Amino acid sequence: MLILKTKTNTNILNLEAMNALRNKVQLIGNAGKDPEVKTFEGGRKLATISIATSESYTNDKGEKITDTQWHNLVAWGKTAEIIEKYVVKGNQFAVEGKLTHRSYDDKNGEKRYVAEVVVSDVLLLGSK
Repeated sequence: MLILKTKTNTNILNLEAMNALRNKVQLIGNAGKDPEVKTFEGGRKLATISIATSESYTNDKGEKITDTQWHNLVAWGKTAEIIEKYVVKGNQFAVEGKLTHRSYDDKNGEKRYVAEVVVSDVLLLGSK
């Protein structure tokens, strides 16, 4: 247990609980496309899909503004099989996983950077 003291109060943080929250992503949104699934030797599957998350607010002029963010998802094994079987473009679903970054060289030799969520859990919420 770690104790942090400030002028106004004492905060006690349970480091074990904080470690459980480290690099944890939770998203609820809609599938932007049908999943792309690859099957490797031995039958292990990889599913990739994008999810759109949206937030709405009213601006100073009284207009409703919707801000949509797109996130790339990667799932392996049984999680990939669930996504392949049940998620189609437009479906609402939730995921939990960890944020990862990688780079690759494109066909022109330029280095590209990608942020992805490696999905550990998926929850099917309904269809659009």
